[in-house]
Amino acid sequence: MKTHDVQSISIAKPFAEVFEYIADPAHLPEWTNAFKSADAETAELVTPNGAVPIQLETRAFAEQGTVDWIMTFPDGAVGAAYSRVTEDAHDTSIYSFVLMAPPVPLELLEGALEEQKMTLAKELVSLKTRLEA
Repeated sequence: MKTHDVQSISIAKPFAEVFEYIADPAHLPEWTNAFKSADAETAELVTPNGAVPIQLETRAFAEQGTVDWIMTFPDGAVGAAYSRVTEDAHDTSIYSFVLMAPPVPLELLEGALEEQKMTLAKELVSLKTRLEA
């Protein structure tokens, strides 16, 4: 059973602009469906059962272009999302995102990941649209 998905999108903006925007967790609610609010330490994650407060750690390293998020849920479960901004030609960047399976029981894993894959594809288009506007 697959436990991850990798997606990417080209964004017609320079690396520095794309990285700066993505690395700021306060921007997560603007381009993702998963976050109602977010800051440097906490977030409200949107779930089918309502918003859930979580601890949010953002690990951003411009030298490598990486922006990773570690999410700790109220029950102690930990989820992660890994991403990277790569400089491309002509002031264009490539944003790639490794979607990890959510911390859910095994019997729910495949369906949850499939749903999140579709959501991520839409979120990447939203990010591209926002940054290129």
